[in-house]
Amino acid sequence: MPSQPKPVRPAAPAAPTPAVSNVTIDEANAGQRIDNFLISRLKGVPKSHVYRILRSGEVRVNKGRIDQTYRLAEGDVVRIPPLRLAEKQNPSNQELIPAKVSQKARESLSVVFEDEALLAIHKPAGMAVHGGSGISMGVIETLRVMRPDAKFLELVHRLDRETSGVLLIAKKRSALVALHAMLRGDTGARMEKRYLTLVRGEWPHQRKQVRIKLTKYVTASGERRVAVDEEDGQESLTIFTRMNVFRRGETTWTLLDCDLRTGRTHQIRVHLASLCFPIVGDDKYGDFELNKRVATGANGGLKRMFLHARLVSLKHPLSGEPLTVEAPLSADLARFLKFLGDQ
Repeated sequence: MPSQPKPVRPAAPAAPTPAVSNVTIDEANAGQRIDNFLISRLKGVPKSHVYRILRSGEVRVNKGRIDQTYRLAEGDVVRIPPLRLAEKQNPSNQELIPAKVSQKARESLSVVFEDEALLAIHKPAGMAVHGGSGISMGVIETLRVMRPDAKFLELVHRLDRETSGVLLIAKKRSALVALHAMLRGDTGARMEKRYLTLVRGEWPHQRKQVRIKLTKYVTASGERRVAVDEEDGQESLTIFTRMNVFRRGETTWTLLDCDLRTGRTHQIRVHLASLCFPIVGDDKYGDFELNKRVATGANGGLKRMFLHARLVSLKHPLSGEPLTVEAPLSADLARFLKFLGDQ
């Protein structure tokens, strides 16, 4: 019996050839350097490649060559050459976003203030502000998915992954530039950032300034850490105010208000740990035995670091009007304080 011919599989459709794109700069991107604009727009493209196409003249503005320091103006037309990205790097591919993670993030990000220039959310503990280091979706990536029509969304500042509370996102580049200048102290106007934290021990001062030099380093396992370094470290200043003292069993606890005057990495955590008042639940600089007891204790315990960004106060970046944004204490932290206070 003659053998049957093998079925011929149809050839896979060819991937569409990337085309040149011409982007007209609007108010949101005006004032931005061309290299930063391209890096932000071309997600997944290595920075080295972005700078290569700039040097080669493949990127044009208003049909002319520019260098990487060129600042875009409203109405500029940017020619972006065809670039082919691996599918896994395509940020618009919704299949890359795990539905479970995305849904959890959508439900947990609550807006506490919003206008045409600024968005303030109550970031939950356990969620990173941006992706990277094995984290596919942070706050900013989630917001961009939730708001596909938003022309501009950028982080104004950062919070540690385990810190809850107020997080600011700029909706216009002009607002971002003004807020960053405020954070650097360039404008004379200060952005006030206040935190609540719970420490082990009885804090002896009603109000205390802590000024310590800090330096960043990386452990042998690749983990980012911060240490006191009075010779070569960067200046850092926090003002601590005692809010309440709790005594439960054989342990004393103090609730502190923290006025963050500089924004060094892990600043509050290292300041307090260096003074032998570690933050409850801090898994990097804390009292690990206490953390273990607290996590498995009564009333559900406390399974994360007690650090909450409760308030940000500033002059509005566009109007100049005073603005204060607050986030209520997260439910798990409020529950633990109630447990300590119920004697």
